Amino acid sequence: MVFKRYVEVGRVVLVNYGPDAGKLATIIDIVDQNKCLIDGPANLTGVNRQVISYGRIVLTDLTVKVCRNARQKTLSAAWAEADIQAKWEDRQVISYG
Repeated sequence: MVFKRYVEVGRVVLVNYGPDAGKLATIIDIVDQNKCLIDGPANLTGVNRQVISYGRIVLTDLTVKVCRNARQKTLSAAWAEADIQAKWEDRQVISYG
């Protein structure tokens, strides 16, 4: 079995628990083996910068090129450059019902 999704800075994740459930965010920094720092960016996804457990996020195939602890403005520009919102909406056409 070959892993294709790694916990890394710039990985786009889907929050699956809490008040931000169902929203996209980006890993900004690795805190330890159980937690990471994520940021939406808040102006695009509504997720503020916060530390979150790995059990509360799902890794996606999408990544953006950002440095560690990137500012929100830098992250917003990287999302726009990589066109993450459009890529995510294109992936959501599969129905599981």
